[in-house]
Amino acid sequence: MIPQTNPKAAYLAQRDAIDAAIRRVLENGWYIQGEEVAAFERDFAAYADARHAVACASGTDALILALRALGIGPGDAVITVSHTAVATVAAIELAGATPVLVDTDEYWTMAPAALEAVLKDWPAGAPGPKAVIPVHLYGQPAAMPEIAAITERHGLILLEDNAQAHGATLNGRMVGHWGKAAAYSLYPTKNLGAIGDGGIVTTDNDGVADTLRALREYGWRERYISAIAGMNSRLDPLQAAILRVKLGALPADTERRRAIAARYSAGLAGLSGLGLPKIRAGAAPVYHLYVIDAGSRRNELQAKLKERGVGTLIHYPVPVHLQPAYLGRIALGPGGLPNTERAAKSVLSLPLFPQLPDADVDMVIAAVKAAWTS
Repeated sequence: MIPQTNPKAAYLAQRDAIDAAIRRVLENGWYIQGEEVAAFERDFAAYADARHAVACASGTDALILALRALGIGPGDAVITVSHTAVATVAAIELAGATPVLVDTDEYWTMAPAALEAVLKDWPAGAPGPKAVIPVHLYGQPAAMPEIAAITERHGLILLEDNAQAHGATLNGRMVGHWGKAAAYSLYPTKNLGAIGDGGIVTTDNDGVADTLRALREYGWRERYISAIAGMNSRLDPLQAAILRVKLGALPADTERRRAIAARYSAGLAGLSGLGLPKIRAGAAPVYHLYVIDAGSRRNELQAKLKERGVGTLIHYPVPVHLQPAYLGRIALGPGGLPNTERAAKSVLSLPLFPQLPDADVDMVIAAVKAAWTS
């Protein structure tokens, strides 16, 4: 079976360097925070061309911490998309704020027109929204110039969810530079993945960075003295050491992801009715996932590919507003976000990770062609 993703392959590709990094941490005896974490933060800030990078325990925590550092909490409405990992919406609620969900565009990211519409139709007399979180889903940049212009016009805080878009660019500008901060996941399957959970927030704002550092460790600016109410969300030095090794390979891994995506797009072109990933003008996606649109045949295609030894996943099978935990609590029901709901019924993620051999890519292409035309 060709797996849809394979984080172990990433470890094996750099096993000696990763093992050496782990030994370094075990032998130096510093197991919380410390220089290993600080070094990774410096390395990642340099990679992301950001003034600050503040590491934490998970991508979800990265969003929570960023929201809180930006002054967003109880009583505040935050606009984001429903076609995303549930962590985006969960983080808004865990920060004490209220999620407001809008529809997606043809690139499966926040539709600027949908954002503008929800702001235009905001209930009279209700407290206005405070922030917007576009998600660069699947490694595809959202329509940031348009979204940034809307948020600026309405005086809203812009926070980018970069969980799946490490290094993606739009108009030559890396994602994460339109908003006041950007949150990344370092989950094992992400483009830059730990061997466990991890997250990081980037910002160019000194005050936001200072607040982030305090929030992640009980609100301490001075040890044992909580200047503000914080939490415990620290990246382990072991993970930081591993991530420093893997960060060095990220540019090459990104180019490999793009090469695999190009091979898929060339090999699957011309299959009637099968939608391939669209690339926004000026965008350079990083292909966290290669997602096809199989329409009403999605489940059939997935089953046929499994029979042919090809693993696939659905990202994501149920929109957040229709998930059991949120249905009825968010002011949307079935039919409320048509593009999002159609995507949930039609998207399918093909195998894609940097260590995937061309021969396996070609086997996937052949399997998709055979399944689609049979």
